[in-house]
Amino acid sequence: MKPALFKAALLLSLVLVLSACSPPAESQQDEHSGDLVRVGQLPPAITDGEISFEQAIFNRSSVRRFSEQQLSLQQAGQLLWAAQGLSVDGISSSTRTAPSAGATHPMEIYLAAGSVEGLDPGLYRYDYLNHGLEMLLPQDIRDDLARAALNQSFIADAPVSIILAAEYERTTSRYGDRGVRYVHMEVGHITQNILLQAEALNLGALAVGAFNDQEVKTLLNIAEEPLMIIPAGEAATGSQ
Repeated sequence: MKPALFKAALLLSLVLVLSACSPPAESQQDEHSGDLVRVGQLPPAITDGEISFEQAIFNRSSVRRFSEQQLSLQQAGQLLWAAQGLSVDGISSSTRTAPSAGATHPMEIYLAAGSVEGLDPGLYRYDYLNHGLEMLLPQDIRDDLARAALNQSFIADAPVSIILAAEYERTTSRYGDRGVRYVHMEVGHITQNILLQAEALNLGALAVGAFNDQEVKTLLNIAEEPLMIIPAGEAATGSQ
């Protein structure tokens, strides 16, 4: 067989194998319950925005006052994609938008949504594989989240907050105690992605690390350890 034909046949075989192994577009295996869950599809992620990376870095600043303007579903989805969405496909598996030590990906991404056009208020888990949402709690938890975050009221005012929570064992099982450091590095990577994406969308956001861990964990009813809360939305006039 000629080299060109051999390469084409090999690529076709890989495509067929990957297609056969891929989960259905509307469901995925839930790591928490072991059951198949339905996910709500988000608009496709935008990968060719108008604001340059350099502009986003230069203009980024922490915003603590938010307007009453709703987020669009596209904006909310774009922030989640920046956190943990699929990027360029790797050779053996899909890569994500933030680096992870050994591709262990210890982070779960949660969305506390209160004012998003076309999305019921509630707590959601981001399904990176299908770029969708799984509803966990059908209620607006922003006030409770603000109280758990030492009464930082801007968390209740922001239309959404993204919570980053880590299952340390995914990384420490491979790297031992040093894996804890790698997890904390990854939180920084993801947080910066979200903040720069917010800037590129002309939104305000900030990183919040001051909160009662157990209260947040109980509120979200999760097993992972919460490490960061990132409220986001349209900035109020003159805010910072």
